[in-house]
Amino acid sequence: MKVGILREGKTPPDKRVALTPEQCVEVEKKFPHVKIFVQPSSVRSFTDIEYANKGIELKEDLSECDILLGVKEVRIEDFIDGKIYLFFSHTIKKQEFNRNLLQTVLKKNIQLVDYEVLTNKEGFRIIGFGRFAGLVGAYNGFRALGLREKLFDLKPAHLCIDLVEMYKELDNIKFPPVKIAVTGDGRVAGGVLEVLHHLTITRLSPTDYLKTKNISDAVYTQLLPGNYVKRKDGEAFDLMHFFNHPGMYENAFQPFAKATDLLIASAFWNPKAPVLFTRREAKQSDFKISVISDITCDIEGSIPSTKKASTIDDPFYDYNPQTGEMEPAFSSKQNITIQAVDNLPCELPKDASLDFGKNLIDKVFPSLFGNDSDGIIERASITKDGKLTKRFSYLQDFAEGK
Repeated sequence: MKVGILREGKTPPDKRVALTPEQCVEVEKKFPHVKIFVQPSSVRSFTDIEYANKGIELKEDLSECDILLGVKEVRIEDFIDGKIYLFFSHTIKKQEFNRNLLQTVLKKNIQLVDYEVLTNKEGFRIIGFGRFAGLVGAYNGFRALGLREKLFDLKPAHLCIDLVEMYKELDNIKFPPVKIAVTGDGRVAGGVLEVLHHLTITRLSPTDYLKTKNISDAVYTQLLPGNYVKRKDGEAFDLMHFFNHPGMYENAFQPFAKATDLLIASAFWNPKAPVLFTRREAKQSDFKISVISDITCDIEGSIPSTKKASTIDDPFYDYNPQTGEMEPAFSSKQNITIQAVDNLPCELPKDASLDFGKNLIDKVFPSLFGNDSDGIIERASITKDGKLTKRFSYLQDFAEGK
């Protein structure tokens, strides 16, 4: 079985890769019937020479490969007929900008396996870059706070060699007595909590967080849906009911908005669910939040002040709560400073690639290269044999251009 590692073709270029040089060697040892080829790349975080030094063959033409692995969307002109592709396709929500991609995959009889929908038997996702989005999103939130308050100037994460250096940057500063609220409990939130744990910032329960008025050191709390939404009919909160009937809930975040300096938003948001806070609430004099690191980056979604995605090179902007408009970062103490980079894992491409590749090897490749008895590959296949699979048949009208 021949497997090709694709060169990332999107603009701006993505430095991540599905497998590091060492992991390619590991795969060939663990699965002796698999041979890996790597398409040359001038932007990848691991150089062509590093792969070649490990005995991995560089090959521009991957048409002889059975399976092709990328990270982001493959360029339309680069698809090869009849292959199995694994990458983040960003099509399952009917994203208009990738309609042509889905149409091309169907036309070229490609089996598209989307990383985003790789799940175990229990339905939980088994792979992704969420952890690194959380790690970098937390760091960027602290960086914004330091710049806004003129307390410290952290090196941008993408200029750090790796996660170790990023942590060293944090170790060299002293945090002011601020209150930090983190939303969510998935992979992204897990990455945020890793950073807070590394910094030994004191964790408080949501109740104690609201009660504690005067602090001498930084503290944080983790908020789950039951902390920031409530049922409109006054009934007790129930998590599964909330997931199934989000429209029956309204936001209950205001007590935390009045007690928080830095908000790190890392919770999945259903557009049918209430927003975390409204524009009107952000105008109120007791709305205390001054910095928001919106890792979710839902534009004008759960965080109404997230007016646009920012970039790695220009990660911050201000939101004027009185006008509802964006302003230059750190331009006024009355503004809310926003961090909304939508490709945070790209700031630590080597570490993110290493983590991603490990999960591929442990959780995906046994099914991909062997017996898919648990249906991991089957469930994640959006297309096969020139058609949408049953699970993704809801995309038919979208694929037909309707």
